[in-house]
Amino acid sequence: MVRRGLEILRERGCPFVVVVGHPEYYPRFGFELASKYSIRSQWDGIPDEAFMIIIFDYNAMKSVKGVVRYRDEFNEAM
Repeated sequence: MVRRGLEILRERGCPFVVVVGHPEYYPRFGFELASKYSIRSQWDGIPDEAFMIIIFDYNAMKSVKGVVRYRDEFNEAM
């Protein structure tokens, strides 16, 4: 399911995907530390190793840095 979801996002032109997840699970799909690209979560307390990114379009991401903001609905879970 993860592979297919990432494939669909790539096909639709999504430049990147971020996850908050298990650091031993998501790297198998190509995710790496988001902090490597100066991208961080809006939520305090998220361990660096759990906030990951996969980049599909490195050209589109050249000048992208900063804080990932989620829709308000996600705040309820955090």
